Amino acid sequence: MNNLTLPFSFTLPTKIVYGPGCVTALIDELSINGGSKPIIITDGGVKNAGILDGITDLLQVNKINYIVYAGVEANPKDTNVEEGAKIAREFGADCIIAIGGGSPIDCAKSVGVLLAHDADEIKKYEGKTAATKPLPLLITIPTTSGTGSELTFSSVITDTKNNYKMTVKSPYTAAKVAICDPELTLSLPAAITASTGMDALTHAIEAYTASCAEPISDAMALYAVELIYNNLVAAVEDGSNLQARSAMLLGSMIAGIAFSHSDVASVHCIAESLGGVNDLPHGVCNAIFLPYVMDYNMVYSVERYARIARAMGFIFENEAEGAQKAVDAVKKLAVDVNLPLFSSLDVNVKDFEILAEMSAKNISTESNPRPMAKEDYLKVINNAYYEK
Repeated sequence: MNNLTLPFSFTLPTKIVYGPGCVTALIDELSINGGSKPIIITDGGVKNAGILDGITDLLQVNKINYIVYAGVEANPKDTNVEEGAKIAREFGADCIIAIGGGSPIDCAKSVGVLLAHDADEIKKYEGKTAATKPLPLLITIPTTSGTGSELTFSSVITDTKNNYKMTVKSPYTAAKVAICDPELTLSLPAAITASTGMDALTHAIEAYTASCAEPISDAMALYAVELIYNNLVAAVEDGSNLQARSAMLLGSMIAGIAFSHSDVASVHCIAESLGGVNDLPHGVCNAIFLPYVMDYNMVYSVERYARIARAMGFIFENEAEGAQKAVDAVKKLAVDVNLPLFSSLDVNVKDFEILAEMSAKNISTESNPRPMAKEDYLKVINNAYYEK
């Protein structure tokens, strides 16, 4: 039971525009917020899917001058951010439109940080306190249902010199407007639907069980679990299922709000370390480690895992049974949507020590419900690798 006398604050600076076909609201939102010369930040996947063309056509019809930076890589790099900021300055952009999954949106936030602070290196803004100025107008348009980045206060960027993922986090990095159109997710391939969906589920579960969780984030996290767990398989099996796609986008958005006001925890600490070293998809890394971290946390989180199991739709006789059902369900879901085993990935077991060390140093380790040191991380990593 929560201690409801504990203080908390809740801020959501982003306006949400949601619904099938709502991407056309972009023109009105630019006008309302004074954006007249945008840089579009996206990646090759969005461009190749034809989504970018639909949006640039909209801008052209309305005689809005724009430039496109489509060079964002998966697991966006500091070099992507700095290149994007350079292009924006040369063009004289007064606003940013981010289109895509977490990679383009995170990159766009960090581009905004550089523009706001008249800076060239994003490394200077790592952490929770370094970004101190409002960004230029930022409008986010998600095309995946996973990261929730369109509504969060942070961006995760790979430091290419030190080969790890750093976090740039501040309320100032939140988008002014998020335009969330589930029709833009219909073309998402099954494998990406699966990995981003498991990413969103991880956000919801970690937000609910983090040591800094609060009542509003709790409510959002549990509803996100319900939406994601009960619709991910349908969205993977039939990408044209607009009902399932809508549920997944809403679940991802709500999970993003939840962990922005709570935190993620040790699953993300390992996933970010593994992604930084091996450049693997973030959602796949989360899916691999989520059940193993949940199992490690079990003795500290029985009641909360049982409530997660109820949100998934399970019936059980006691909390211990429910908590175990939640762990087992997460492991089975990753299999059902055809995500790979850790042991099948191109990773070197000799790197496990450094992965554990990096994970322990991640700023979200302190939010894990059970204390976790390097040795604990190493045990979880080995369990995930060697268990079949």
